[in-house]
Amino acid sequence: MKTVKRSGAVASKMALVRFLVKRAATLAVTLVIATFIVVIIANQGGLVDKLIISEIEIGVAQELNADPSYRRLPPNDQARVFRETVQERIRMRGLDQPFVTKTFRQTGDALTLNLGLAQDTYGTGSYRLGTIIMERLPRTVLLFTTATIISAVVGVWLGLRMARKALSAFDRGMTLLSITTLVIPSWVFGIFFILVFSFGLRLVPTGGMVSAPAPREQPALLLDQLWHLALPLATVSFSSFGGWSYTTRNLVLQIMDEDFVTAARAKGLPERTILRRYVLRAASPPIVTGIVLALIGSWTGAIVTELVFNWPGLGLLFLQAVQSTDAPTIIALTVIFAYLFVITVFILDVVYSLLDPRIRALGR
Repeated sequence: MKTVKRSGAVASKMALVRFLVKRAATLAVTLVIATFIVVIIANQGGLVDKLIISEIEIGVAQELNADPSYRRLPPNDQARVFRETVQERIRMRGLDQPFVTKTFRQTGDALTLNLGLAQDTYGTGSYRLGTIIMERLPRTVLLFTTATIISAVVGVWLGLRMARKALSAFDRGMTLLSITTLVIPSWVFGIFFILVFSFGLRLVPTGGMVSAPAPREQPALLLDQLWHLALPLATVSFSSFGGWSYTTRNLVLQIMDEDFVTAARAKGLPERTILRRYVLRAASPPIVTGIVLALIGSWTGAIVTELVFNWPGLGLLFLQAVQSTDAPTIIALTVIFAYLFVITVFILDVVYSLLDPRIRALGR
């Protein structure tokens, strides 16, 4: 009997390992393909290189024409100096390679997180993409990750109350509000809240992270940042809670019709105990998955919302990079998010495969 149990345990572990290896290989291939596609799109099939080369030629021409010693050279020497200077600048920017070769090189650099240099400092004083991203990331996390946590907690709590009072006036009203906040973009609420609370009531500033000039004392600076954070945080939280509440409500109502819940009611257990011990436990995996993925997604920011509130996070950095056709920055931001997403999905697969044997069976 012990031999049979031991063999079953070994078979279960082997099934788990095979499942995780398959998932890791699938996610790795997905990451490589996605990165390669992003590199091609960010460079617009080689168009960006041509634009940069044109900018180099214009810049070199303006620079040399402003040099009196260059203007005194014969025309043939001027043309030679111009060509040599342009070729040197092109070589320094890595634009002298064929597009296909450059694409594979950039893909390899991106996958190894060799982010390189941006085409602009974006107000950081450094061209290193690692420095630029790490300066913007905490600002995005402060706003969107905090808002995601608030909206998820409030939304799940409201969803549970809506499910307990299904088809009541409270449930119908909250369902209407949840759907409304779900379909309207957050930046629409942002503009409305700015008109009401900033221009109308003058309670909070319209945007930015600090006042101009910023307070010099640390406590005053912290309070000023919280004051500027209040409106965008309220906007993003308000526009996001509806999805959590409506999803939780429907998920809980569906589980309440299951046989094991009916059996718990037949035993005479209190409704609150049934909801907490049976219903919420069964509904937690998809809710936890949604919360984890939403937290990872919140690190990328939101382009339009950050633009409305002039919040200098990763979303606004992405917009600035697109406007200036800064391919290295676009690739770096996308690849970092792809890595975060792939790692998070793999961790969730590990957790679920340990908790639910049916997933390992499906993996086989």
